[in-house]
Amino acid sequence: MKLFGSSGIRRLADRTLLEIAFQAGLAAGNAYSSVVVGTDTRTSSDSLRYAFVSGLLAGGASASYAGITPTPTLAYAARLFHAGTMITASHNPPQYNGLKLVNPDGSAFDAQQRTALEGVLSAQSASAVAWEEFGKCVNCESAISDHLDRITKDFPGPLRARVVVDCCCGAACEATPVLLTRLGCDVVRMNCEHSGFFPREIEPRPENLVDLAKTVRSQNADLGIAHDGDADRIAVIDENGEFVPADKLMALFAIEMKAETIVTTVDASMIIDEIGLEVTRTKVGDAFVSDELRKDTRLEARFGGESSGCFIFPHISLCPDAIYAAALAARLAGERKVSSLVSEIPSYPVIRGSVAAGDEPMAFIEARLRRMQESAGKLETLDGLRFALTDGWLLIRPSGTEPKIRITAEAKTESRARELFDLGIRLVKDSVHDCKRAST
Repeated sequence: MKLFGSSGIRRLADRTLLEIAFQAGLAAGNAYSSVVVGTDTRTSSDSLRYAFVSGLLAGGASASYAGITPTPTLAYAARLFHAGTMITASHNPPQYNGLKLVNPDGSAFDAQQRTALEGVLSAQSASAVAWEEFGKCVNCESAISDHLDRITKDFPGPLRARVVVDCCCGAACEATPVLLTRLGCDVVRMNCEHSGFFPREIEPRPENLVDLAKTVRSQNADLGIAHDGDADRIAVIDENGEFVPADKLMALFAIEMKAETIVTTVDASMIIDEIGLEVTRTKVGDAFVSDELRKDTRLEARFGGESSGCFIFPHISLCPDAIYAAALAARLAGERKVSSLVSEIPSYPVIRGSVAAGDEPMAFIEARLRRMQESAGKLETLDGLRFALTDGWLLIRPSGTEPKIRITAEAKTESRARELFDLGIRLVKDSVHDCKRAST
């Protein structure tokens, strides 16, 4: 039974998901004696939370309910428990919901943990304890305040910035605006009500933040900040209403943090390699970034992120923390114009696309690239196929969620990026043809 992606379980909120939630709670209750649980604002979150907590208690665990809370806040609270569970579908549409399970260090359950839990669910081998051993559920009312208190310690001086905060009526409504106000910012709230409905497309992409950009300009703000449903992602708008690319934001954060090393994914821009830090690349997905960060105890010297707008501050936890990132962005905006800071980071054109296909053609694509690398570049196979050249790179990898092969190309000029992207499209299409021919 395949239930987990790299960020937990996500699917349409229906009876099946409620049944999965109860069974997952029962299995977690057998394995972990204390679990903290939080929810985002979706209309289905309370129902799903009750199902999961019922399973936990029947499995013998004690549960603490942290209320509506951002995922990074729940992850920080998990340090006091054996595990944590966030009821959320993150940036998925409002008809979806899910379960995101985290360890006490804030990291998402790893592949071994996910496989073990799936095995229990598939075999339906989780059991309820005797009636006298059922656990109890209590409220954990200080999760948000504890998280904000910890972040505040890293920002002792007042932040002199006017900030528009768009929480999309999600879990950050009582976190990011409160934190920035406490830190001295003049905060303009936007979509900061727990309505259970999202007033814009939930993922904080440029095309979904037109109203935020307009508000930043009309309010003469220094900065705009947007979150997704559970606030593990952040997007930033500069004082001119322009979207700040996540890779550039990652570079600015790494420099501001005085990090010595940065962990990022294979699809992040090559500008990360040019800011003078030691760079380690992982598979695409913040869980893989967290796994790599966990290997090094020099927490204050490390920083992690990916191009989706997830940024990890390991001295806080190994969960992407858009609340902390908001404070960091506000500090930058209070010191200099964000557009000026962004202009100092180089820009390279990136082209993304996909071809409808399963992963069967990947072996044929790899064979072609291996022949090419003898004279042209270096082939890396950490996650899909990344063909690295002196002036750019081409990434070809199967989608983890759709029957598509994704192609990404970046180069120092638009024409070169287009050339690499077109090469990727040809390689995939030719290999799809070869794959079909080989199967007949």
